[in-house]
Amino acid sequence: MRSTAVSALHEPPFAARRHADTDEVAAQSLDWARHLGLVDAGARWHRLRRAAGAELAGRACPQAPTDRLRLLADLITWLFVMDDACDEDGLGTQPTRLAPTVGLLLDVLDRLGDPAAPPPAAAGPLGRALHDVCRRVREQGRPGLLLRLVSQLREYLLALLWEAANRERRRVPGLAEYVQMRRHTGGARPSMTLTDLAYDGLPGVGLQVDPQVLALDDLCADLVCWCNDLFSHRKERRVEADAQNLVTVIAAQHGLDDDGAFRAAADRFNDGLARYLDREASLAGDPSLAPFLAARRAWIRATYDWSLRATRYA
Repeated sequence: MRSTAVSALHEPPFAARRHADTDEVAAQSLDWARHLGLVDAGARWHRLRRAAGAELAGRACPQAPTDRLRLLADLITWLFVMDDACDEDGLGTQPTRLAPTVGLLLDVLDRLGDPAAPPPAAAGPLGRALHDVCRRVREQGRPGLLLRLVSQLREYLLALLWEAANRERRRVPGLAEYVQMRRHTGGARPSMTLTDLAYDGLPGVGLQVDPQVLALDDLCADLVCWCNDLFSHRKERRVEADAQNLVTVIAAQHGLDDDGAFRAAADRFNDGLARYLDREASLAGDPSLAPFLAARRAWIRATYDWSLRATRYA
């Protein structure tokens, strides 16, 4: 499937870069996960190591200060652990099973990383690690960005309940519904926000609500998630009850076989990439948007390059 995806997808026309400290940060992030109890020394640690979250971070944030790269890598590590708990370990098979964990993690987010308000013990390693990420973002002195991150993580957690309900009922969502919700379940938005933090690149308040900027941000999140779906489809289709993939959704909506749906999903990515380039060109004249646009280009390219190499979807 990896070779099929490579042949079907247009390669993002952005420079491929990798942070010089990626390997060092990868080791530190894995140690962080073990220290906080996200994984032990067994199979879950090896699964997390193979996922190479820091490799994705290092490609998405190739010129950031190392401490901010580490913050992004730790967030991605946390997202991978949470996703694996839902997808691989059964936490996300039913909303009633997942809901208590989501409730505890929402409580952690409500604390906004306040160092004087430790997360509740019941939140466990996932709560401790999430609180640690929020605390370190809070220390950066960017309250608006912290609120943005926390809001996006809330949306991510609540969207996982939507996924769990679909799994329980073996429900295949409609395409428009899936595209909207996938922006949240993929964890792309909070990851891009920490990339904006790394480069001090979040636009001013006026531009943050500009329709053209919002549309480009949505499209970037779509491209990241659709690329992920195309590379992960072979692995995910082995799970009969799990239809949370763009290819599966297109197959169900349009009555296509697997190959036809895969080609249609690849066409959707390629058309989206062309639209992204047009939208970006229309915004490139504003120098205040340069870091913001650079971060989104890097995320699209990083996801493509990381997907070619990572064993997460083998």
